Amino acid sequence: MSQLDSVDVGYRQLVVRREPALALRASLRSVVTLSALGACAVLMAVVALGVGEYPVSPSQVVAVLTGQDHSFASVLVLQWRMPRILLALSIGAALGVSGAIFQALTRNPLGSPDVIGFDFGAYTGALFSIAVLGGGYYTTAVSAVFGGFLTAVAVYLLAYRNGLAGFRLIIVGIAVSAVLSSLCQWIILKIKLHKAITASIWQQGSLSGLEWAQVYPVAGVLALASAMLVVLGPKLPVLQMGDDAAGALGVSPERARLAYFGIGVLLIAIAAAAAGPISFVALAAPQLARRLTGSPGVGLISAAAMGAFLLLGSDLAALRLFAPTELPVGAVTVTLGGLYLVYLLVLQSRRQ
Repeated sequence: MSQLDSVDVGYRQLVVRREPALALRASLRSVVTLSALGACAVLMAVVALGVGEYPVSPSQVVAVLTGQDHSFASVLVLQWRMPRILLALSIGAALGVSGAIFQALTRNPLGSPDVIGFDFGAYTGALFSIAVLGGGYYTTAVSAVFGGFLTAVAVYLLAYRNGLAGFRLIIVGIAVSAVLSSLCQWIILKIKLHKAITASIWQQGSLSGLEWAQVYPVAGVLALASAMLVVLGPKLPVLQMGDDAAGALGVSPERARLAYFGIGVLLIAIAAAAAGPISFVALAAPQLARRLTGSPGVGLISAAAMGAFLLLGSDLAALRLFAPTELPVGAVTVTLGGLYLVYLLVLQSRRQ
């Protein structure tokens, strides 16, 4: 028999039907926040689809999307600009979820995959492909995924001491990232000039020039990761309570932690493989989403929505701030993320 849960959200309550095998809990504030983020993302997408050397009005963009306009504007919107918008949303969501996973596992708002260095591991793999294997998008992308996973394995093994402590994982990750940074700089100095330029462009993180061929693998990996998270169930909040509490509730801490670890690395690696290492979205999205929703912990769905919103907004800013010159989206996220990181460090110091 099904039951009804009454969830306290302040002055109002949101009643959610609970089946024996599935429980869905949501606050009214979370629903409103996610709806607002979705609406803002849609509006930004419509604006971004019309931005470029050949501008298209928002009304014409809507006409193209609804199948009412088959002029040259449909080629601009659907074939040239739509892949970039979809990739911004997909990669942003992947970064947000990956950041939420690692911040929950480390129980630290600084426990982001870009701080730990997993995205730099993916960049190292891409640089190896460019320098040794001759490049090529798919070769570089596969090498980036392998680089991210190898870096994650190294960090995991170095940080593991009778369990995986969050603070130790962050420190080891920063150290490994510094070593990889030095290695990458040495490789760039040794390779030919045209390969060094290609590697430097990849390092900045950019959505420019991406096509439908890049949309499908990213969307496929994102769908696979989402299915894996559904299968795992609500174990991530349980892990945040500590290993003893997780074990008492029937969750194997190490097995669940390793599963979430693998999913988080897969998401950050495929994002870096598609667009290069885009910093600070994974760091900021989960925390901003948590503050907006008023949740006591990081949430995967809200982090995904915030990550998609942040990356699409940053890409739109990269297109228009210095038009007609286009900035790499990574330059925008680094600027915004640096300001957020300073705020986060000040907030942490005041609490101590």
